[in-house]
Amino acid sequence: MGMSHGAGGGGKRRRRGKRGPGPINEINMTPFIDVVLVLLIVFMVAAPMMTVGVPLDLPQSKASPLNSDVKPITLSVRQSGQIFLGETELKDDDIVPQLMETSKAGTGTEERVFVRGDKRVEYGRIAQVMAIVTGGGFKKVALVTEPEQN
Repeated sequence: MGMSHGAGGGGKRRRRGKRGPGPINEINMTPFIDVVLVLLIVFMVAAPMMTVGVPLDLPQSKASPLNSDVKPITLSVRQSGQIFLGETELKDDDIVPQLMETSKAGTGTEERVFVRGDKRVEYGRIAQVMAIVTGGGFKKVALVTEPEQN
């Protein structure tokens, strides 16, 4: 007796030319999103620590913060009376030229200048620095304080 063509191999046939599922051509976004979220958290935590200038113990006041979109130029006066523009120490004669160089083109003396003074520095030294700045033509000069803690 003859065997039929389909009988005997367990019923499983191999197809020619077709293989199992091929490689997936999609990018897995999950690791990318995880990395982006971790970087976001790192920068959110690190941003408050990146204060501009020299660390000072600022006096406290009840004054409300100024709302300004433009980043001001900041001068810092240490307890010893040293003056800093950012982290660069300045002598009294160099304050106005450095402020002019730092101020944006077109605004010049219209640029806002913040004076940060340590609360233990002599008041006369702060007044002297402010007089140098206003004497150089800068009219928008303000003192920086910390909000008062209740």
